[in-house]
Amino acid sequence: MIVITGATGHLGNVLVRKLINQGKKVRVLILPGEDTVSLEGLEVEKVDGDVCAPDSLRKAFEGAEIVYHCAGIISILPGQQKQLYQVNVLGTRNVVNMCLETKVKRLVYTSSIHALSEPAPGIVFDESREFNPENVLGEYSKSKTLGTLEVIRGIKKGLDAVILCPSGIIGPYDYRISEMGKLIVDFIKGKVKACVDGAYDFVDVRDVAEGLILACDKGKKGECYILSGQQISVQQLLKFLEEISGVKAPSFRLSRQVARVAGFFNVFYCNLMKIKPLFTPFSIDVLASNSLVSCQKAQDELGYSSRSIYESIKDTVSWFRQERII
Repeated sequence: MIVITGATGHLGNVLVRKLINQGKKVRVLILPGEDTVSLEGLEVEKVDGDVCAPDSLRKAFEGAEIVYHCAGIISILPGQQKQLYQVNVLGTRNVVNMCLETKVKRLVYTSSIHALSEPAPGIVFDESREFNPENVLGEYSKSKTLGTLEVIRGIKKGLDAVILCPSGIIGPYDYRISEMGKLIVDFIKGKVKACVDGAYDFVDVRDVAEGLILACDKGKKGECYILSGQQISVQQLLKFLEEISGVKAPSFRLSRQVARVAGFFNVFYCNLMKIKPLFTPFSIDVLASNSLVSCQKAQDELGYSSRSIYESIKDTVSWFRQERII
């Protein structure tokens, strides 16, 4: 039996689909009252539970051979420290402890590229970087670093676990509309009025899900693997969107410095209007960070590969249209 936390999320539901297609029996942990539209029509065993409530995990984990821990909060917003710590750190601690208690054979943990200490510009970002919460950017990154350290603690106690660090995830089956999904939707609706300087590494959600499965089958105990895709500038990303959607990309460009200042006002305005901001100071900082990421280790040891970002964007736009989101 395979158990998946965070199964209703973007990565989680794609992972469920892949495992079911392989004929695996899948049990998913569902928050009471959680929207499960992303799992409709999929043959899974649903168990109510919450990673923040350790006793609720026992029923889900008993009899499980593999646990994929994908549950977590991804946030570019300021002021989320408490919630991030509760879910990404304490929730992961609870998952690790329950895996040890119920003698799960392997834990596959989805961390983040942001959990690793960023190297200086021009130096390749790989698995040699340390997990140091004092040397990462923003509260989200810190929470993922601390969560990863909980998994490493479990490994030292005898837990067989592998750690995966994906870069920026993009792709179809984005039911909750992720940060990148929102950019695509807003672009096609004509809401993106400017291009910001910067670049990032994006990876298809389907390739990340495949990478998790490969890590489960081939990954070495205690090892970390980066699952990245392709580095692309914001300008090129918007040009691809223009080509795929037919919507004209904005010609107006903002420097990162100006965009960062605008980000503070954008957060304030969106909080007043009770809407999700497209960008924040943290997201602008990310675009200025080192995104020269290498997934060579995953390629060599797991047989991991990733598709082109153009294909990912095209499939995402097609899926949003199919679902009548755009």
